[in-house]
Formats: sequence, structure tokens, C-alpha cells
Amino acid sequence: MGVPAFFRWLSRKYPSIIVHCVEEKGRESNGVRVPVDTTKPNPNEVEFDNLYLDMNGIIHPCTHPEDKPAPKNEDEMMVAIFEYIDRLYNIVRPRRVLYMAIDGVAPRAKMNQQRSRRFRASKEGVELTDEKHRIREEIIQRGGYLPPEEIKERFDSNCITPGTEFMDNLAHCLRYYVADRLSNDPGWKNVTVLLSDASVPGEGEHKIMDYIRRQRAQPNHDPNTHHCLCGADADLIMLGLATHEPNFTIIREEFKPNKPRPCALCGQMGHEIKDCQGTAREKQGEHDEFAGTVPVSEQEFIFIRLCVLREYLARELTMASLPFPFDFERSVDDWVFMCFFVGNDFLPHLPSLEIREGAIDRLVRIYKDVVHKTGGYLTENGYVNLERVELIMQAVGVAEDNIFKKRKEDDESFKRRMKDKKKRMKAEQRGPAYLTTGQFAPQALGRRDRPDAVQNARHQAYDMRMQREQHNMDAAQSLKAMMKNGGNSSAGTSDSADNRGVKRKAGDSDSEPEPEDNVRLWEDGWKQRYYKTKFDVDVSDEDFRKKVVKSYVEGLCWVLRYYYQGCASWKWYFPFHYAPFASDFKDIKEMFTEFETDTKPFKPLEQLMGVFPAASGNFLPPTWRNLMSSPDSSIIDFYPDDFAIDLNGKKYAWQGVALLPFVDERRLRAALADVYPDLSAVEVKRNSLGSDVMFLSKSHPLFDFIHELYRTEAREGTEIPAELCHGIQGTLNLDDDPILPDNPVTSPIPMLRDISQNSAIGVKFSSCGNYNDLNSEMKT
Repeated sequence: MGVPAFFRWLSRKYPSIIVHCVEEKGRESNGVRVPVDTTKPNPNEVEFDNLYLDMNGIIHPCTHPEDKPAPKNEDEMMVAIFEYIDRLYNIVRPRRVLYMAIDGVAPRAKMNQQRSRRFRASKEGVELTDEKHRIREEIIQRGGYLPPEEIKERFDSNCITPGTEFMDNLAHCLRYYVADRLSNDPGWKNVTVLLSDASVPGEGEHKIMDYIRRQRAQPNHDPNTHHCLCGADADLIMLGLATHEPNFTIIREEFKPNKPRPCALCGQMGHEIKDCQGTAREKQGEHDEFAGTVPVSEQEFIFIRLCVLREYLARELTMASLPFPFDFERSVDDWVFMCFFVGNDFLPHLPSLEIREGAIDRLVRIYKDVVHKTGGYLTENGYVNLERVELIMQAVGVAEDNIFKKRKEDDESFKRRMKDKKKRMKAEQRGPAYLTTGQFAPQALGRRDRPDAVQNARHQAYDMRMQREQHNMDAAQSLKAMMKNGGNSSAGTSDSADNRGVKRKAGDSDSEPEPEDNVRLWEDGWKQRYYKTKFDVDVSDEDFRKKVVKSYVEGLCWVLRYYYQGCASWKWYFPFHYAPFASDFKDIKEMFTEFETDTKPFKPLEQLMGVFPAASGNFLPPTWRNLMSSPDSSIIDFYPDDFAIDLNGKKYAWQGVALLPFVDERRLRAALADVYPDLSAVEVKRNSLGSDVMFLSKSHPLFDFIHELYRTEAREGTEIPAELCHGIQGTLNLDDDPILPDNPVTSPIPMLRDISQNSAIGVKFSSCGNYNDLNSEMKT
């Protein structure tokens, strides 16, 4: 979910939900590495049944890590992914199911966010490379020394999108990885492994949730199943709560702010690329001139215990003297729904609701009052009661003016505090003489007549605090530099007439003037300025405002349905860059009826055309990529060379709104109709929709049943005997290119061995029928 501060807010408000993971490490004996025995009880003193991996959260840090040197090639990337999964498996040790889900083609509502991210990533990557070349030349010209520049093609992270050769290769490598672990690792012996690669439609976490929902609805489902989901996105917390499973845990990397990163030029720690002097560090070995080989501390993991969060929410949401019986599960659903207003991947957050300003607590207070008045909950089984939602929005709307004014006051107060901190740090740098005579000594260090021990302790505490504050400010400046110094990498070549797109130049610093905010929400007339600046309409245009609100209401209904039932419409999306105000939500009861039925997802290559910039066109067939760059293309306007970033009240470009044109699906499909015949057989295959695949080993109770299906060439849609597979229900279909027992499996990675004694078997799996009939699945 697009709420960067949500996890920090949640962990501070409910600290007991966080537990640090205990991780056993492999050891060496007589020069031989002895791996961890995952058949032994879990050292975290809890036994998990099912482990679900939202794979995109693993793929990205393994292919282009931020805190260590990147892998040299694609083979090393695949090995890094395998090692990451091994670590998670070692910590969690699932006893029943391992489900690995990679993002497939997404609904249009999500594609707009993907489009924004990929356009930004492409532009920032190219400009970072240019910046490195420029600084390298400057350092060498003034006599500095840098390690030889590696001649390798820049890794374009945009290839981590369904339909690319990279994703096709990743699926192939993961099939090998699963077969190897099932054949050789005793800890995998009785585990059912499900792989949902990028050919299967849907976001990874939502494919996982769809599986959980369907299994939970089966008569053989074990209500005591302990689920563990891996991922760092805040929406996983919401999705976990939405399952209403009593035993649900999330595992994620521990967030460590201001984590140092090596310089991209010399590899040394302690400075950013813009501050690199090209100085060799002190040698510690014969070939040890630079710090690129300095070991990076391994990232640790934490558990987020949703069972404990549910206890917190039970205390927070329980209401007395209701005119109807209190239902905790219904109140949890309402809490999840209200969190949508402060941000999600499909809708922009309302201007008056910021997570850092206590927006969720404000909504909960209003909610309790509304429930008493209306006599019912906001949601039910994924459907929204808009009449009750309107009461909450109107209550927020009444306070909007004060919210904006207080936001401005808090911002000014923060700036004053930061200015004072800088003065204190300058005073500290001038030495003890200045501190004892200067204006900061009494306030910062206390009275001079204190005992020496106490005074020294206060001095030390003050020094540590100043160092932390300096480190935090340095990190903020570094982040600004990495984002091309506040937006230079993403803003348009020229600002729009209304100054919505703002450039931040390379020399920007906190001391320089911030971009002008033409909306000024803290001053009277804010609503008129907002609609004129953001939408180029007058606030008196009631029809337009209703149109924006109607689209937002549709979005709220779509998102809740997505979380609780699955994708209600593959083609719906919010067609504006900005949200309306809470006070605009009037007469919304009749604004939504139902979504269009029988909608289909894009095919993988179609999605690439919808989310890729022209700079990433090399991942597409030649005639397809020509549509992105040719002046004669009928859809050339979908692929601007440059675009503006509206900071929208924020400070850095990465927080702003990318003002990209929305893709018209009809025009896109019409343009692609002319180039579809150009696809090769391999490209046609990459452009098709696939199915989940189930893998298990010879020791699994279901093995003989599946083996017999291949021997007899069974008909499609064979039901799984639930008693043979931990109660899992669904249908099986023979795989076109199966992994079969006793058939050697060739390693797709040269550095890894082939599997000569394979004991794994794979078969297509569906929780609810045949994936080939996608429309039928959507209806059910």
C-alpha cells in the first residue's frame, strides 16, 4: 500500500506486534559447510504451517541492492534469490505449504502506479549513470584515483515486469530451485510447493490472498493453520487482517533508517558520490585498494504478529452501548477500509488526511460516533455502505480548514527547530571555549556549577545526540542527491503554466528557497486554488467536482472488493492524478452501482506497452517498441520523453506526483492489432497467460496420485484428494513441460550442478477450476 509511514506509525502505536526473528546459521566442519537442519523445531518457538513469499519484494533487492555491490550478471542474481529464499525457509520452516507468487499482469488500477514508477526509474537510472561519468572525469582531471570502471550494461530494473525474457528465465530457474530442494533438502520433504510465476495474472500478494480465501472456504480447512507471509508492503498487514485467520504472521526485513551505503564510484563508505574525492583507502591486503570488498552487515528479519495487533484493535475498536450487538470482525473490516483514505496503491490519499498527523486515530474517533448514530458498520463482506461513509467524510470535511492551518504551523515549527539544531552543531564544532562562552552553553549543556561527573555525562549525551542529528540530516541530503537532487531527474524540461511541475536542481539544499506552493491550503480560498491548480477548473464547476468524487467513490468500492473478494474489474482505474476533498463527498449514496462484468486483464506484452517508457523498449519486439518512439506512431503521446513532477506540498521529487498521460486502452489495442502478427513463437508464448504449478517430492502422500495422472495421461481438471494434501483442495492438470521423478533436471545456471537424482514432480494447479477460462474464474 502506498503509505510510506504506515508501518512506522503502527509499530510505535502497537509496539508488541514486533518480534525479532531468531535465525540459525550454517557452520563449517573440517572445511565442509554444514547447512542448517530445518527438520528440527523452529528456534522461534512457534511452528508455522504455511509460508507465502511475495516474490517481487525478494527479486528487487537481490538484483539491484542498495547497500552492497550489485551482482555481476543474471546468473548471480538468480543465485542471490535462491539464497534469500533459503534464509526465509530456515527462519520460518513451514511444515505444509510454501507458496511463491510473482507479480503477473495487474489490474488497470495498479498499472497507473506501475507506469509512474517505471518512467521514474528509467529516467533516474540513465541520469545517475551520466552523473557518475561526469564526476569520474572531474576527479581524474584533478589527480584523484578511482578503481577501473567496470564495462557492463546497466541493469534496467524495469525488466522485473511480466512478459520480459528476464521474468521468463526467472520462472525457469525457480522450477529448478524447487526441484533441487525437494530432492536434496530433508526440511522440504513433506512440503507442498506452489509456484505462481509472472504468467499468472494478478499481483503476487493478491494471488496469495486469493489462495487463502479459497482454501478457507473449503470444508476441510484447518482453522488453526498458522500462516506466515513475507513482504515489506504495508498492504500485507491489511490483507492479513482481511483474512480473519486467527494465526497470521508477517515476516519482513528490519527497517534501519539511515543505513550507510557505499559510494557508487570508489566503493568506500562514509560519503556520497557527489562528495567523492577519489582517495584510496588504507590497504589491508595486497589487492585491497578500495572499499568495494568491505563486508556489508546482513539484514535481519522481524515478525509482525497480527494476532497481537488484533488484540490491540479489539481494545481500540470495542464500543459500549451500541444499539446492536458488537461484532469485532466487522469492526476490523471497517478499520482496514478507513486506512484506504490515508493511502493505497490505487487511489491518491485525501489532502486532509496524513498518516503522520494522526489521520487514522482521527478516523477511528469519528467512526465510533458514526456507528452509534447510523446503527451499523461501514462495510460487509467487501461491500461499502456509502451513506455511512459520507457521514465520516463530512465530519472530516468540517475540520479540514483547521487541519491545513495546523499542518502549516507544525511545518514552520519544524523548520525553526532544524535551524536551531544546525546552530547548536556549529557551536559544538567551534569547541569547548565557544560552548562555555557562547549563547548555546547554558541551554545545551546545563549549569557550569554541576559536579564534573554529571557535567561530563551531559556533555557525552549531548555529543551523541548531535551526532545522530547530523547523521540524520546527512542521510536526508544523501537521499535528495540519490533522487537527482530533489527532482532534476524526473521533472519536465519546462514547468507547466500553472507551476505544477517543479524542478529541483543539483545544488538544492535545505537552505535554499523551496518551490512555491500556489495552492496554500492554509489560507482562505484553498479549495478554489486547489481545483484551479490541480484540475484547471473553477471550484464552482459542480459537475466536474461530482465527477471526481464519483470516480473516487468507485475506487473505494473497487479497492475493498479487491481485498475481500478479488478483482471486480480488470479495466477500472481512477482517471485523475489528485483526490477530492473530504468536504466534497456529498450525496454519494447513489454514485456507485456495479462494475462492468466480463473484463479481462492485459496480456503480458500489452502491459509492457502500458507501463514502460520508450527507454525500456528493448524488452519488446522491434515493431512494438517502434510504436513508443516513431513520430508516426498513433500512440506516441503515451511515451513522453520528459514529464513534470508536482511536489504537491512535499519536499522531494520521489514524494511528488508524476504528471504522465493516462493510457487509453482502446487506442492501445487498436495500435497493437497491426503489430501482433510480427510476434515470434517464443514471444507468443511469453505473451500468454499461465497457471500455478504444484511441486512435491516422492515422500509426499500425494506423490503417487500425481504420478499416476501422468502415467495414464489423465483428463483435465482432476480433483485433489484433500486427505492426501493437508486439506488443500483444487484441480490438477498435466504440465506441458513437466518436472518428473527420475528424469534429470538441467541447471539453467552454469555455476550450479544439474539434478541427476531428481525426486520431485510438478503439475498445474488451480484452486477453482481451469485457468484457461479466465472469465469464468472472475465470475466465481
